[in-house]
Amino acid sequence: MYLRFAKVFYFICVVLFIVAFLYIYASLPEQLSYEADGARDQLSKGLFFSIALGLFVVLNLVTVLPAKMLENQSFPRFRRLLRVGDPFRDKMLAWIFSFCGLLNINLFIMAYYVFMINNPERTEMGGMAAVFYLAPLLYLVWIVGLFVLLVKRFKQFQSPGLL
Repeated sequence: MYLRFAKVFYFICVVLFIVAFLYIYASLPEQLSYEADGARDQLSKGLFFSIALGLFVVLNLVTVLPAKMLENQSFPRFRRLLRVGDPFRDKMLAWIFSFCGLLNINLFIMAYYVFMINNPERTEMGGMAAVFYLAPLLYLVWIVGLFVLLVKRFKQFQSPGLL
């Protein structure tokens, strides 16, 4: 059940990122400004699109491909550890898919930040400043959740009834 929710969350995050990114891209000026190492520089709109879309594709492939391979039992060594129907397997796959969704949300936040910096009307960030600080906190919560899952699994292997 967790796995289905995580897959739906991931799918919704992918669709929302693509739709929002296309809207943001269409609203950007031809030259984007950014500041690196104290020096202001400019980047073309097309190059930004290519970099952002490439980052999106690479991150999604790197994170979802191993999850799909685990789900399809493609790794022979993990078949015994992650048996079909095992609650740990479902929770672990749900964690991976939800983490992929979290990555997509953070990619959207970064694209929105670039949009706000290059917005011609130059509106204030307002409540969005809290979202920029919330992203690392979400990563921390997800990583702690992974360690909780793994510690529970290791305790199961250490119990005398399983050996």
